[in-house]
Amino acid sequence: MSATIESQVYTAFDAAELVNQQRQFFNTGKSKDVEFRIQQLKKLKQLIVDNEKAIMDALKKDLNKSPMEAYGTEIGFLLADIDHTLKDIRSLSKPRKVKTPLFHQLGSSWIQAEPYGVTYIIAPWNYPFQLAVSPMIGAMAAGNTAIIKPSEMAAHTAALLEKLINSNYEPGYLKVVTGGVNESKSLLEQRFDYIFFTGGTEIGRYIYQSAAKYLTPVTLELGGKSPCFVDETFSTNWGIKRIVWGKFTNAGQTCVAPDYILVDKKVKQKFVDLFAKTTKDFFGENPQQSPDYGRIINEKHFLRLARLLEKGNVLMGGQTDIKDLYIAPTLLDGVSVEDPVMQEEIFGPILPVIEYEKLDDAINFVNSRNKPLALYIFSDDKMYQERILNETSSGNASVNECLMHVGQFELPFGGVGESGIGAYHGKLSFDTFSHLKGVLKKSTLSDLKQRFPPYTESGTNLIKKLIGWLM
Repeated sequence: MSATIESQVYTAFDAAELVNQQRQFFNTGKSKDVEFRIQQLKKLKQLIVDNEKAIMDALKKDLNKSPMEAYGTEIGFLLADIDHTLKDIRSLSKPRKVKTPLFHQLGSSWIQAEPYGVTYIIAPWNYPFQLAVSPMIGAMAAGNTAIIKPSEMAAHTAALLEKLINSNYEPGYLKVVTGGVNESKSLLEQRFDYIFFTGGTEIGRYIYQSAAKYLTPVTLELGGKSPCFVDETFSTNWGIKRIVWGKFTNAGQTCVAPDYILVDKKVKQKFVDLFAKTTKDFFGENPQQSPDYGRIINEKHFLRLARLLEKGNVLMGGQTDIKDLYIAPTLLDGVSVEDPVMQEEIFGPILPVIEYEKLDDAINFVNSRNKPLALYIFSDDKMYQERILNETSSGNASVNECLMHVGQFELPFGGVGESGIGAYHGKLSFDTFSHLKGVLKKSTLSDLKQRFPPYTESGTNLIKKLIGWLM
């Protein structure tokens, strides 16, 4: 299937033609029709259902994802996303009435959601199906067209996306473009109405700079070093299981995975022992033989992760096998803030443990770094929870849970600062891909003559009083 990827090569001219084709389709108004949007989303859902095995096979080849992981984090996630979107799409598409103050009577006011137009969605390799299709759902629901660029690193999934979308949708409406950096750059040279990117901060900056050429609005879903706070009251049952699961799902290649543990010194050893025991319970004595443990995406990322193991003391794991792209679930101790493992997002199955004596020190440690995409608190102490939530900043936060906030479609998902710009999921996906246009409609039957020239002192005084009173 990867041969399909190499056969689809876009030049800058071709990219311009594709964008123009989508703009022409959008200008017909077809994608704005709510019934059309509903029909296309239902069609997408059926495509996912009918191709469940093919999706699982592609994810297995690219990342060694187990059927459970493939369904739970990619296929099932998207089916739930579509259902949630279909439930709200009619109400979100209608004008949303807002209060009209007395000063603006006789009149009415509303917010009208209108699609941006031609959108460009750039997806990463770690959840290659979900993170290409989920923003596409938002773009479709809001009435846009979309060009989708999956990551060439997850080649089998990219080829499958190309086949499923390009064989079932008009290219003027939805089009998957496969390829590498040249194809991405060619598309970024074009004028889009909205760009949605999921990936690393460095490339995110490049996307932002490219978008600035045309002042194109963007959503940047990036990453960062997401901390996990653990105090002496943490759950020794489900709590520890959730941390281990959250860290090693997809072999740690998750933008919201716990990146390091901040644990109260009093319970550090207890935490380490339980973490190691739970990891063994999940993946056995040799996780390399477990059908439930993933692999690193490619050799380049494997070597990067292997270098991170050169500093610190390995408390658990540490084994590597480049031929199998395998890195064992690993717990590190004795790392310093200057070590590479604490200088960059790990994005792999390596978890440093940092002890603290005072919560103030742990909070200051987090606040001295870039704002993370996610922050986790494992504690039964409400004051402890509230202090961290109130005194830190992060894209999202979870208390006594890990990763699962991503699938809570009533919550916005996105970063802050270096971890991203904008948010989506659920209703917010619709709003993200919509321009929310404010509309004020006034009757011509009456008005205040004092608002029009020539102005008088008495008229100005009246307007001052009315603005404070009638607004």
